[in-house]
Amino acid sequence: MHSQEFDAVYVRELEIDDIAPVYHLGEELFTSDLYPYLYRCWDEWEVIGLYNTDPEYCLVAEIDGQLAGFILGTIITKASWTYGYILWLGVSPKFQRRRVGDKLVDTVIARMIEDGARFMLVDTDPENVAAVKFFSRKGFGNIRQHIFLSMNLSKHEHYGRLIDYERQKAERAGYKRSRPIRTRKAEAIVNEVALNGLISESQHQEDSVI
Repeated sequence: MHSQEFDAVYVRELEIDDIAPVYHLGEELFTSDLYPYLYRCWDEWEVIGLYNTDPEYCLVAEIDGQLAGFILGTIITKASWTYGYILWLGVSPKFQRRRVGDKLVDTVIARMIEDGARFMLVDTDPENVAAVKFFSRKGFGNIRQHIFLSMNLSKHEHYGRLIDYERQKAERAGYKRSRPIRTRKAEAIVNEVALNGLISESQHQEDSVI
């Protein structure tokens, strides 16, 4: 039965029409409440960028013509070492326990070995216990945790100064808009009207004297 399920999973390279479905499946899987680290890093440019640079390591899995999962990887060469790096692996909830992840990982590892990789890397959110167990079962080990620190910038002193500056700037802009805008042309017209009024008044006085 397991062999039949494994054979039912069809793996192929990511195509341009797969980019949006893969991105949306990732959005469904890498949520902020469950996996904040993955949520912070996942966006459409992750899919587009790897599709453009490493298409041979960007694979999708299908079952009965439906998107069942995806894997996005790359090759890293440093000095005499060549690493295979699995950046993203996602399996649709509808196809859990169908060995989709197994076939995706096995396929991408085989490709990377053929291209000279002699060491494999993968990372995931520490809270993603299922993924850690899965990759451990696939032979990955030597677990290292990376520490991420955060800071609420709304409590930073520079943030407060910036808010005050922006408020004052907005207030100054509002004051300028409330003042009448007088151009040189407008002032000339006003002066001309005033001058004409004075001339008319002077002529009226002369006429009354005569």
